[in-house]
Amino acid sequence: MSRRFLSIGECMVELSQAGDGLLRKGFAGDTFNTAWYARACLAADWSVDYFTALGDDAMSDEMLAFIDTSGIGTSLIRRIRGRTPGLYMINLKNGERSFSYWRDSSAARSLAADPDRLREAVESAAVIYFSGITLAILPHEDAETLLAEVRRAKAAGKLVVFDPNIRPRLWSSYDVMHTTISEGARSSVLVMPSFDDEAAHFGDDSIEATIHRYRALGAVDIVVKNGADGVTLNFAGEQTFVPAEKVKKVVDTTSAGDSFNGAFLARYLEAGDAPAAARFAAKVAARVVSEHGALVVREKLGLEAASRTC
Repeated sequence: MSRRFLSIGECMVELSQAGDGLLRKGFAGDTFNTAWYARACLAADWSVDYFTALGDDAMSDEMLAFIDTSGIGTSLIRRIRGRTPGLYMINLKNGERSFSYWRDSSAARSLAADPDRLREAVESAAVIYFSGITLAILPHEDAETLLAEVRRAKAAGKLVVFDPNIRPRLWSSYDVMHTTISEGARSSVLVMPSFDDEAAHFGDDSIEATIHRYRALGAVDIVVKNGADGVTLNFAGEQTFVPAEKVKKVVDTTSAGDSFNGAFLARYLEAGDAPAAARFAAKVAARVVSEHGALVVREKLGLEAASRTC
């Protein structure tokens, strides 16, 4: 099996709070964040690649250089004349975040418009990661193209991982959102939902209901994140609970779930032990929410200490 991790989605320009009314520019996005943390936690013999589309402007050049210097492969990223990246701003209140977005003309909306390039990327990977946001930003036909490719990958025995990451404002209707997210789960081996999203938007009254629904759709393994209330794993029908790591002071919850996903997958791919991977990922996520912004540098993640205790 190749040791290549492919993440598919949108990387955006991020504006985060820098104090004194100032903003700090960065680059982030749910699937890119997961790729970042997977790269930080995976062994060096794994490659991590990002599949998206960027424009031909200076900001796209800067983003591409940032992705590359982060150790994440950029060779399959499309460049589209006249297009630009999307942008979002993080608004913080007591450590909880809300977002303002400017993404209508984002080049990433065309990431699946070249089916041959998409197929080449998926076929070269052992692990394919995508999210509900990835599907939500695409035109209907392109979302169907992406789903067809990940279904082929699942049938070929690849590990296809899906985080529903439900954002209703990105969808044209609840019906479209429910149908497409369900198809994303049906096309995947491992589904990693957040329970608060599932309760709010699918009406699940318990974590067990979320697990049952995704298993009925065809997911083999499920990781249900529940914030400070921990994580419930259901792998091949065996259920395990892993508590969250305590955090002294929550600074910014941006990328809490994304960092958990990346760290979990990195450890799970190396050892195949899902509960140990969840304990490791909980420690990484606790470090992430103690810092500002979506991407926390490896030196602040305490990876060696986390490895020794997992």
